[in-house]
Amino acid sequence: MNDALPLEGIRVIDLTRLLPGPLATLHLAELGAQIVKIEGPAEQGQDDGARHMGRTREDIAAGRPSLMFRMLNEGKQLQRLELRETAGRDALLALVRDADVLIEGFRPGVMQRLGLGWEALHAVNPRLVVCAITGYGQHSAWSQRAGHDINYVAMAGVLEQMAASDGEIAVPNFQIGDLLGGTQAALAGVLAALVGAQRTGRGCFVDVAMAHEVLRHNVLARAALAATAHVSPPGRDLLSGGAPCYGAYRTADGRHVAVGALELKFWQQLCGALGCPQWAGRHWTLGEAPGSGAALALRAEVAARFAAQPLAYWVRVFDAVDCCVTPVLRLDETLAHPLFSGMPGATPD
Repeated sequence: MNDALPLEGIRVIDLTRLLPGPLATLHLAELGAQIVKIEGPAEQGQDDGARHMGRTREDIAAGRPSLMFRMLNEGKQLQRLELRETAGRDALLALVRDADVLIEGFRPGVMQRLGLGWEALHAVNPRLVVCAITGYGQHSAWSQRAGHDINYVAMAGVLEQMAASDGEIAVPNFQIGDLLGGTQAALAGVLAALVGAQRTGRGCFVDVAMAHEVLRHNVLARAALAATAHVSPPGRDLLSGGAPCYGAYRTADGRHVAVGALELKFWQQLCGALGCPQWAGRHWTLGEAPGSGAALALRAEVAARFAAQPLAYWVRVFDAVDCCVTPVLRLDETLAHPLFSGMPGATPD
């Protein structure tokens, strides 16, 4: 049996910082690639900002970077180069000659000004795949604007959808723009470009714009807009709170259950488990329109039913009923749950 990982022998130069790029190269490393992470001189403030995010007194006393940095860069070769100086640029170009991929996260134009733009890199190594991760792309009207995850999801029309019926937005503690728009888009682009380079002997430039990638994946909301010619108010769509069969409900102890009974069969089983079989015929597939007065009134009744018992009670009930109802877990509970045993960072049951 061949136990070789699929990217063994692939060499990647990582010039990225913080979350999207480092996590992308970590995933490439998990697939077998060799990663060389380049940072600038720390005394000039050119190191990865992730070294300092959440750094504890214990980390400082031990002379180590933050846990976030250590997690994102585990197993990578770390080097420091001053790319604004000839020696640093020459050292990077020497690495490029034998590399398969270079991933960078600077603002558009920075690599060009350093003498390390696509043309220079491609001249040194024609089969090199270069991936640039930016907020708004290399050539858009906003290409030079600064931004972070919250800005990318806001501009992509996603943050506005994360609102309760009163319109108050809940800012997610999960970086959709960075991770979906950045990490996953870079992975897909790099892996496709590597296949192309193996076939043709020539690499290509992968332009990852995080805001654009989030918009590209905003499929259901865009389809609804195209079909109805309007954007639904907060909490009124099928998947945003407008249907009783899909959403999060508070329990008696202030916890929540997640209900995903989109299909009629699951909704009918849910109604039975709640002791309310009379609701079984009131489903969006049977004509009860999401966001309608009737649907919202029924949602309030379902909410009252869940609010009558604590989370542990509902966990016991729905462990025996297969209808897409789960507890809303805290992260510490998730890491201890049998579902995730064996994953890095998880603890056995």
